[in-house]
Amino acid sequence: MNLPPLHQDFILHFGEMGSRWGINRTVGQIYALLFLSEEPLNAETITDALSISRSNTSMGLKELQSWNLVRLRHKPGDRRDYFTTPDDLWEIVRTLVAERRKREIDPTLSTLRELEMRGPGGDAYAEARIAELRELIEMMTQFHDEMSRMETERLVQLMTMGRRLGGLLDTAQKMKIWGKS
Repeated sequence: MNLPPLHQDFILHFGEMGSRWGINRTVGQIYALLFLSEEPLNAETITDALSISRSNTSMGLKELQSWNLVRLRHKPGDRRDYFTTPDDLWEIVRTLVAERRKREIDPTLSTLRELEMRGPGGDAYAEARIAELRELIEMMTQFHDEMSRMETERLVQLMTMGRRLGGLLDTAQKMKIWGKS
């Protein structure tokens, strides 16, 4: 990579983290490069910057598009496709959460519901654990739905208030005003 050290370190780290998040290392590196770039980049520039094959670049960009994490851009007089990431970090986070939910949480929730609909299977403990897990996941998805409808400014306020509320609950519990006594 013929990039500044800051870029290189970020891109390499993002590639390593990508593999832990369930995406290909190269896909993580492509995303990191686009994330740091002020201007949209074409596939040739990405290929050269990361010293990867053109086919890896193409497959990586397709995967990032399937996750709705990159935007396709065109430049006047240039027939090539250019790619960029959203400027709004909250949009990126919301997209990641929504995509992970669609790919991981929703299928699990469907399976848990199907298992419960089978009726008594002779293992009351397992049935209760499945029901408990389904209820927790449903609560989390309802919370996600509410948060995803919220404007970014309100969401930031809520998160800031959440930290304060945690401290307030700790104080109230110590004073035996609220909670277990």
